[in-house]
Amino acid sequence: MKVTAIWVYPIKALRGVPLRSAHLGPQGVEYDRRFMLCKVDEDGRLSKIQLDRYPACSRFAQEIVGDEIRVRYQPPEEPLVPSRPQQAVVLRVPLDPDASGLDRQVVNLHQGLVNAYRMGPRFDEWFTACFGFRAALLYIGGERRPVLGTFSPRSQPAAVAAPPASDGWLSRLNGYAWGGRDQHQPGPEPDWLAFSDVAAYLVVSEKSLGNVNARLSGGGADAVKFRPNIVVDGEGEFDEDFWAELSIGGRPTLALTKMCTRCTSLNVDYQTGRFGEGEEGALLKKLMSDRRVDMGSKWAPVFGKYGFLVGDLDGVDISVGDEVVVTKRTAERPVSDWPYKDAKAARFYRYS
Repeated sequence: MKVTAIWVYPIKALRGVPLRSAHLGPQGVEYDRRFMLCKVDEDGRLSKIQLDRYPACSRFAQEIVGDEIRVRYQPPEEPLVPSRPQQAVVLRVPLDPDASGLDRQVVNLHQGLVNAYRMGPRFDEWFTACFGFRAALLYIGGERRPVLGTFSPRSQPAAVAAPPASDGWLSRLNGYAWGGRDQHQPGPEPDWLAFSDVAAYLVVSEKSLGNVNARLSGGGADAVKFRPNIVVDGEGEFDEDFWAELSIGGRPTLALTKMCTRCTSLNVDYQTGRFGEGEEGALLKKLMSDRRVDMGSKWAPVFGKYGFLVGDLDGVDISVGDEVVVTKRTAERPVSDWPYKDAKAARFYRYS
């Protein structure tokens, strides 16, 4: 097999940036999902902005130029919000902002809590003008989100008890870390995440994409719809369900742990910034017939595989065209156990 595409998403939920080569680190492709957007509710609370709830995210293009991210809003032919001058401005976001003077606010992303940094009014006002509702840009800096369940080979065990979780208490957090690993616990430091949903990497296969396209009369689904980090050409349709380790460029690189369950983001029409009509809006349903194969998430279809760097690998460089070999397999499909809906499971990363 070969690597056929590499993608990075510096600001979560917006369009990805295609790469010819990339550095892979423990938290993903370099610069992946270091920033995320939230909607600011009337009471000041933050709620995450993701493509499955806000299809307008598909109209924001981003690119990495030097030491900054450049974001362009591209209004569709049928506008989503009233025109404003800011929508024609290219927003420039530093890849490594100085966080020392930024306000902090706790973000709960899929029960993984983190005390993130608010980038400030200039950025918030630009996104607010483009979305049509009050929005905020957040930066993770050096903070860490925990990996819950057994998605990582090096997950931290569930905590016995969490600190108080009232909103008022959370909003006053400043660099809070609690618990701590057993100091006698052997092995490497547990994995952690930036603003990636549940794993550092998502791998998809073009062979499986061909199966999906055969279900559509126009055959028009692109790998972009599935928001992968690494695309490989593949060997067999949905064979990746059973991949456990990939070697890239001749060395073990990715431990693949869980399958990726899918949501209505697949139905977004990237040209209109809305949910698609006809087959454009039926991709998720097309997968329902035979791809609900994760017994831990029985109502959602599966496409792609989540992963982390293997062992103590600190980083590796890969390029499109690199050889990919499946070096470990499983006899059965893995079972999802990320506690998405269990509010009691919400916690911070526990620093040792």
